Amino acid sequence: MNKKLNGYKGMLTPQQIADGINAANKNANRLANDAKILLDAERYPSATSLAILSIEESGKISILRSLALARDEKEITECWKDYRSHTKKNVSWTFPELFVNGARKLEDFRPLFDENSDHPYVLDQLKQISFYTDCLGKAHWSLPDDVIEKSLAQSLVQTANIFSENKKDVTVLEIELWIKHLKPVWKTSMTAMKTALVNWNKEMIENGLSPKNNMEKFIDIKFRFLGTKV
Repeated sequence: MNKKLNGYKGMLTPQQIADGINAANKNANRLANDAKILLDAERYPSATSLAILSIEESGKISILRSLALARDEKEITECWKDYRSHTKKNVSWTFPELFVNGARKLEDFRPLFDENSDHPYVLDQLKQISFYTDCLGKAHWSLPDDVIEKSLAQSLVQTANIFSENKKDVTVLEIELWIKHLKPVWKTSMTAMKTALVNWNKEMIENGLSPKNNMEKFIDIKFRFLGTKV
């Protein structure tokens, strides 16, 4: 028996991308629901840990959308590296807080994706101290029950639910349309990519894959969550 799981590292078909996104959605929702059960049972450290795992599962979705647009081996490798990185999958966890504090446009959410920001590492460390005891600082023993408060658990469970609930299955056609519109302008100008995203959304509506909406109005909020690094 192999001591290590062999992770796949190649390109995926639109069907495989859709399957991966749907699997991540379903598992993120399961973990968020389990976290809520533990929260209600006042098991705050365990609720926090599962909520963070749910957030990480939700974070796989934008990475898989990026993989669908990968143009060469280097970009494919980068996508799989991000897919298996905890801190790359949790960068959006402070999105609800920014939104509540008035963030509405793309520029307002830029701190989420700042390479110098430490918030992805903070969440990863929270996951660790929610699961394990450790000897920290000046030989201080960290015990999850002493470290994780109810308010923190509530906040992260709520975030996990926001990211994972009420998700419809992604279809192969949706991914094919995504590739059709975004791949020709991928990683070019922001204007070109925004235009492509709007055109993709219009064709999604025409094919009954998305309800009518004003994508132009909300594009600055949704752009990154549909799979674009800014």
